[in-house]
Amino acid sequence: MSNVQLKVTDSNHLDQAQEINSRYTDAQKTKIAKAAKEFESLLTSMMLKSMDKTTDSMFGSESTGGDYFGTIFENQMASMISKNKSLGLADMLYKKITGEDIDPKSTDSELLQLINNNKIELKKSADDNNSITPSTQATDRLSQYDNIINDAANTYGVDKNLIKSVILTESAANEKAVSSAKAKGLMQLVDSTASDMGVNNVFNPKENIFGGTKYLSEMLRKYNGNVNLALASYNAGPENVQKYGGVPPFEETQNYIKRVVGYFNHLNGEDYGNERPL
Repeated sequence: MSNVQLKVTDSNHLDQAQEINSRYTDAQKTKIAKAAKEFESLLTSMMLKSMDKTTDSMFGSESTGGDYFGTIFENQMASMISKNKSLGLADMLYKKITGEDIDPKSTDSELLQLINNNKIELKKSADDNNSITPSTQATDRLSQYDNIINDAANTYGVDKNLIKSVILTESAANEKAVSSAKAKGLMQLVDSTASDMGVNNVFNPKENIFGGTKYLSEMLRKYNGNVNLALASYNAGPENVQKYGGVPPFEETQNYIKRVVGYFNHLNGEDYGNERPL
């Protein structure tokens, strides 16, 4: 799809664009660019999901982990399409608001600074990450571990829905899942972390959930209850959180946090009549 061109028939339009542009600081332009890109990525993801439903999912509805890998594929495709400006929606929206074209270099640099200054936080807004919902297959698998999750939540003082959200994000509730980095089980524990948390069999659901929840509770305490930093540490390691002074500038980690928070809001919405606690 080709970019939509804005036709200029009057030179006054250019003057007006420059006047609008002067209203925004660099930090505000960064937020506008980020919002425009996320909108394009979200729209692209919705298109891919719609296409996927018509074919009974890319990996087949009965395939092991198919919904999990299908979700990852859809998100990566949406991100790549948005980055490559194949739709041109982000550029069009940004230019419509600011009167300028997006500068990728300056935008990425300023966005990184915003991240390192911890300005990307959990929000109470009803439209923040709440459109992310797990697949039916994943939630069905997850339900069989409710008692274990409740016990782990009570033992370590971690919200049960946060535990569930991490499980859905990490493995789509597949107790036999193994990642390319050799992370294993429901909460995707690497061998060193499993050993530190006292887990002998990472494929045992109870041991894995208790080990993962224990580690998550340690990260929450380490960062004084800051969920973003705890999740960033769970995904990328506390060394990287320390190195970058906040959420690392890794696309995987940032998407990971958004997905966990999205699932968390979705689950809490079900528990509390669609109210959104985050």
